[in-house]
Amino acid sequence: MREIRSAAFPPQLRLPRGVLKTLSYSLMHLSVAMSVAYLLTGSWKAALAIGLIEPAVQTLAYTFHERAWVRAGAAQGGSPACGHRYRCAPQT
Repeated sequence: MREIRSAAFPPQLRLPRGVLKTLSYSLMHLSVAMSVAYLLTGSWKAALAIGLIEPAVQTLAYTFHERAWVRAGAAQGGSPACGHRYRCAPQT
């Protein structure tokens, strides 16, 4: 598999593993959301609309959720050790 990947894409066109993982998760999320929506509605048009809208709404909800947790930590006297507003890089 590695030989095929190496031959198919020159080094300057290869995506980092994290990007590939994010893309594959996004496709999986879209297919699950669309499948569930189709099972509930029986309409591919509705399933496609829900499948495309839901991840965008979920992304916004996640952003607000993260900010609420940061504020809750700050209210209890905690703050990121690195001084960043929302999160720090893992310590090695």
